Amino acid sequence: MKMFAAIKPTSLMRAALLLGVIMTLSACSGDSDLREWVAQEKAKKGAPIPPLPVIKTFETFTYNDQDQRDPFSPSTAELQPANSGPRPDENRAKEPLEMFALDSLKMVGTVGGGASMEVLVKDPGGVIHRVRRNEHMGQNYGRVTAIAEDHIDLVELVSNGNGGWMERPASIALGEK
Repeated sequence: MKMFAAIKPTSLMRAALLLGVIMTLSACSGDSDLREWVAQEKAKKGAPIPPLPVIKTFETFTYNDQDQRDPFSPSTAELQPANSGPRPDENRAKEPLEMFALDSLKMVGTVGGGASMEVLVKDPGGVIHRVRRNEHMGQNYGRVTAIAEDHIDLVELVSNGNGGWMERPASIALGEK
């Protein structure tokens, strides 16, 4: 034990440093393989670069209709006041079939004949309703205008996008859906 006590810490540190330098130098001597591989990779030719695409030239067009109506501005018919034209009666009590979309309703038959003909309409819940002319159905204020044995004709009120309303015809055929 006295032998180790005679070694000073500074000489121990010098020996460790010398050992580290020797190991580092021995690791550097093996990098000739790496240098060869890098040289081989650099010597290889790369893939050819594809040619640039041909730029298409477009024919110019001169717009000569500046004095005409702008196709992107609303027409005079669309600028009519919102209070002109048809309007839904907001004070009218809603009928049972007005809470369903028109395409979810199904005509299943008719009752009676002539002017007193009624149509049988099945709602999505499976309940069958009797509907007469001038009654309402569908979510767009649809009013029944005509009843035939094979179809119902309606007129719906839909928004025209400018705060007004416009009428749109619709129909439901017998056995549809």
